[in-house]
Amino acid sequence: MQKQDLATTTALDAIAALMTRYTAGDGIHRTAVDRLTFLRAARPNEVMPTVYEPSLCLIAQGSKRVMLGDDVFVYDRVRYLVASVDLPVIGEVLDATVERPYLCVMLRLDAKEIAGTLLEAEFPRPAAAPSRGLYLARTTPALADAVLRLLGLLDTPEDIAGLAPLAEREILYRLLKSEEGWRLRQAAIAHSHSRRIARAIDWLKAHYAEPLRIETVANKVSMSTSSFHEHFKAVTAMSPLQYQKQLRLQEARRLLLGEAVDAATAGHRVGYESPSQFSREYSRLFGVPPAKDMQRLRESAASYT
Repeated sequence: MQKQDLATTTALDAIAALMTRYTAGDGIHRTAVDRLTFLRAARPNEVMPTVYEPSLCLIAQGSKRVMLGDDVFVYDRVRYLVASVDLPVIGEVLDATVERPYLCVMLRLDAKEIAGTLLEAEFPRPAAAPSRGLYLARTTPALADAVLRLLGLLDTPEDIAGLAPLAEREILYRLLKSEEGWRLRQAAIAHSHSRRIARAIDWLKAHYAEPLRIETVANKVSMSTSSFHEHFKAVTAMSPLQYQKQLRLQEARRLLLGEAVDAATAGHRVGYESPSQFSREYSRLFGVPPAKDMQRLRESAASYT
């Protein structure tokens, strides 16, 4: 094992030990650091559609597969994953046991803070053509150490307000400086195509239940319709209509599970006029109709308790 690899492994082992103390069971665990979340699973799980916010996902133990359109990303202790924009994906934990559960650190990223970091340090200007909004890069000792310092603040909560922003800024710097950091820099540059697509995504998130007019969204981000289509697919691996459909179905699933509404109500609230169309598209994405999906999710949750 190379010295660099040993240093990374040592830091990741320390992160895993700390996470184990702060995650009593499987699931998503919020922390005292606002943007920091822990994910834990004691067994591989079935494919699960979700929406990734702009974030760093660094695995301290185990591995995971994420699918964005036709693209497949597998990450583990060697490679971390970054989402530079909000993206509907399908995730699947691959490697997890009760003795060595899957442990992942998720740190939400803020475009304004990325832009501020770019102003404070010199980085090469990224390519003009937009790249995929999801990418992998190698976990380095410097990044792992920075993440460990942020997590270590959980043991001294009185220091979080003063020191967490500094630790988060170092993590951002390490991401931007990495071999694939140009992809993240693209999404933060004010007038880049990637930043315009990010703004379009923000608009789609706020208006997903409304009928979609591509010309309207393209005009809002100062792009032609053809250019908008091309660059949107380059970043998200899907068309704007496909993206909106996934947002609608993800929100419908949240309504079904969290607010216990019926399928027809959930479909109508996210923009579907036809209950049968909603059920068909829901089944296509989640594998089963809404009622069976809710039963499956509740049985799965019960098995962990």
